[in-house]
Amino acid sequence: MQNLGLCTDLYELTMAQSYLEHNKIGNAVFSLFVRKLPPQRNFLVACGLETLLELIEDFRFGDEELKYLKSLGRFSDSFLEYLSEYEFRGNLYAIPEGRVVFQNEPIVQVEGSLPEVQILETLVINAVHLQTVIASKAVRSFVVSRGRSLVDFGFRRAHGLEAGIYAARASYIAGFAGTSNLEAGRRFSIPVFGTVAHSYIMVFDKEEEAFKAFAESFPQNAVFLLDTYDTIDAARKTVELAKKGVPVVGVRLDSGDIESLSREVRRILDKGGLKDVRIIVSGGVDEYRIEEWLSKGCPIDAFGVGTKFITSADAPYLDMAYKLVEYEGKPKVKTSPGKATFPFKRQVCRFYRDGVMEHDEVVVYGEESEGERLVKKVLEGGRLVDKLPSLEEVRETLLADLDRLPDRLKSLDKSEYEVIIK
Repeated sequence: MQNLGLCTDLYELTMAQSYLEHNKIGNAVFSLFVRKLPPQRNFLVACGLETLLELIEDFRFGDEELKYLKSLGRFSDSFLEYLSEYEFRGNLYAIPEGRVVFQNEPIVQVEGSLPEVQILETLVINAVHLQTVIASKAVRSFVVSRGRSLVDFGFRRAHGLEAGIYAARASYIAGFAGTSNLEAGRRFSIPVFGTVAHSYIMVFDKEEEAFKAFAESFPQNAVFLLDTYDTIDAARKTVELAKKGVPVVGVRLDSGDIESLSREVRRILDKGGLKDVRIIVSGGVDEYRIEEWLSKGCPIDAFGVGTKFITSADAPYLDMAYKLVEYEGKPKVKTSPGKATFPFKRQVCRFYRDGVMEHDEVVVYGEESEGERLVKKVLEGGRLVDKLPSLEEVRETLLADLDRLPDRLKSLDKSEYEVIIK
C-alpha cells in the first residue's frame, strides 16, 4: 500500500490543525458539484467514484510523509500524531458512476468530523474532476457516431501517464470500444487496439512490402495505413495484394480530405471485391468532425479519437467545487456572487415524461420527495455499503441514461435542462 497523505494542498492541513486546536471537530458535510456547465456541454457524466474510493483507502501518512511535514516547521507534534493515525471513517454519498448529471447536483458528498473531511478536499476533486471531464467529452463522440466504433488513441497526448490511463477508463464508460493504451487495458480489462505507424511503412523500400509484411505477422489484424505517401495509390495496392491472397481486415486514413478520400477508397475497395474491409479514420478526430463526416454520408466504419478528446480541448475543466454545506446539523451557505452554495446534504430526484428526462429537483437529503433518487450511500463508517458495479455495468448505466436523455441534449448545439433547487 502506498501512502497518499501528501496528495493534498497545504491549506487543507493548516485548516485541519487549527480546527483541532479550536475544538472544531463536529460532524460536517462537504458537497462536490459543478456550479455551471461549460458552454459546450449540455450534460455531464459522473465518473471517477471507484478511483476515488481506491485513493481514499491509500490516503495515509507514513513515516516519510510525517518526516517531510515536520521539516516544514509549520505543524505541531500533536497534529502530526493525529495524522499518523488518520484513516477515513466517515460516510460518503454519491451519484453512481455512469449517470448523467447537471449543474448544482451533488456528485459526491463527504460526511464526518470536520478535520477528517476537510483534508480530503483536494483528493476528491482531483479524482472525480478528471474522469468526469473526459467521460463528458467522450460521450459526445459516442452520441453522434451512429453506431460506428470509437477507439481511444489519445495516450501520447494526455497530460501525464495516469491521466491517460484514467481517461481510457472514462472513455470506455462513455461508449468507446476500446483503447490503444495497454496499461489501461491491463488495469481495467478494456479491449486494446492498434496496428502500425507511418514509420513502419517508411522502413520498407516499397509500401506494398510493408503491408504484406504486417499482414504476415498479424493476419487477424491486418489494417493498412494508407496515407504515408499517396492514399489512393495505396488503396489500389491493397486491392492487388488481396488478389494475391494477402489478408486485409481494414484500412486507416490519418490525414487529407477525409470526405473525398473515404469515398474514393471505398469505391476502389468495393470494385476490387473488398466490400467487407473497414475504413478507419484517425488524426484530429472529435465529435464535430464525426458529425460532419457522417452527416455527409462518408463511408467510415470506425474512428480513432485522440488529442482533442483526451485533453477535452473545447472544455478542459469544470467549475467543480467541494464546499461545506452543513456543520453540527446547521446549514452552511456561501453567498459570494457567482459562487453561492446550497445548504445541507442533498438528494437529486429525477422526473421523466414518457420515459424521457423532464427535469431534476435537488432537495434536502431524507425529505419526502417524488422522482427517481440518484444519490446513494456508498461508504458508512469508512466501509463500503454495497459491492461496486463492474466497469461493464457502469457502461450499461450510461447507455440506459442516454436512452432516456432528450434528443436536444444529445445535440452538439447548446440546450438547457431544468434543475430546481428546493
